[in-house]
Amino acid sequence: MTEPVLLAEGLSRSFSEGHSQLSVLSDLNLRVEPGERLAIVGVSGSGKTTLLQLLGGLDVPDAGVVRVEGQDIHALNERRRCELRNRTLGFVYQFHHLLPEFSALENVAMPLLVRRMPVAEATARAREVLGQVGLQARLTHRPNQLSGGERQRAAVARALVTQPRLVLADEPTGNLDGANAAQVFELLLELNQLHGTSLIVVTHDPRLAARMDRILTLEGGKLR
Repeated sequence: MTEPVLLAEGLSRSFSEGHSQLSVLSDLNLRVEPGERLAIVGVSGSGKTTLLQLLGGLDVPDAGVVRVEGQDIHALNERRRCELRNRTLGFVYQFHHLLPEFSALENVAMPLLVRRMPVAEATARAREVLGQVGLQARLTHRPNQLSGGERQRAAVARALVTQPRLVLADEPTGNLDGANAAQVFELLLELNQLHGTSLIVVTHDPRLAARMDRILTLEGGKLR
């Protein structure tokens, strides 16, 4: 059996709400194989975004372990955790989070520059990935000069430029109209096939979820 890209065991997370504790995740388990496409669905407030933040090392569980490529992401110091995220994980959110003062090319090259890749090499790689998402003619445009669909495609390119093993996507089409949503989702599936990148996608869109290998429902703090 191949080693999973991600393995979560016994994850629990609660938050203080006044004088009481609100349990969001309870003894949750998840295994993601290389190249697997997984949808997580559930009602608003069920903890889907909290789960993604734990899986990506952006939040710390009250209990449990998250292993990314065999490494306990929460046992690493901040520097090594950031290195593991930069090397192995890509993130796509409902809102693009592009830096407004930089061009599409500069935004997409940024994760490579963070890992100290030479500027020429990072720029060439960013240009290649932007071409794959159909933005080769928009390289020098800043986010406010791009349409909503173009901004989200640039965000997908930024997530994939590091050639991550796993992309965590939180409602990646939730802020787009039907045509742009379909285009961005098709793009994620194409790049999954092209690079063998695993996908975990949180979505409310049943058509999107139906295209994945597995659909898991987050309910009562557990995946079913």
